[in-house]
Amino acid sequence: MVTLSDLREEATRLTQAADAGLALDDLSCTLIAFAVRISVTTLDSEGARQHARLAMALGACTEQLHEVVLLVSGLGVHSLFEGTRLVNNLSSTSTEVTHTTPPLDEARQQLWDKWIGKDGYWQGFEREVPGFLATLLKASPQGFDAFFRYCAVPWKSTHLPALTKELISMAVDATLTHRFTPGMRLHLGNAMKLGAGRTMVMKALEIAAAAPEHPGVA
Repeated sequence: MVTLSDLREEATRLTQAADAGLALDDLSCTLIAFAVRISVTTLDSEGARQHARLAMALGACTEQLHEVVLLVSGLGVHSLFEGTRLVNNLSSTSTEVTHTTPPLDEARQQLWDKWIGKDGYWQGFEREVPGFLATLLKASPQGFDAFFRYCAVPWKSTHLPALTKELISMAVDATLTHRFTPGMRLHLGNAMKLGAGRTMVMKALEIAAAAPEHPGVA
């Protein structure tokens, strides 16, 4: 079982060599608080509404808030990560699949080249979610294509800085009712590459830890 303390210890380990860096500004803190409450594993509608209003009072626009919503709506892909690998392991004697196995047919190879190619980002992704991409491509080319198309949407728009999006993504993965360590590590590393120091990372995790359990939706 993964606890919030486990996530904090992992974040401390990953940031121990980093500088403290700058503090998070009030608007970024509020957007992260909004994000962790509107995410599918929390869905604290009233808390999300309060933080959305506060964000707008601090200068956010509705386009920025909706970009947050699009970003965190992708949290459902974690079911795709775990479920795809689980089903593959049930039907295969192989305990691990990587993107080097086996040869792909022409249609699948075109999809692989289109979305992954030699992009270094996916090497880091592969370390955190080993074998998922190749397994999904083999099982469902349509699902593979849709995964990339949907997840790319909030990253194509520029209402929010990439650093803010990475901190939001890290935070929603670290909430009490999700605790998805691979995603937290991936987005933490991306945030540090974009300039986040220990102070920003730990503040975002503090905000995530304060998100309530899922209250249900009437």
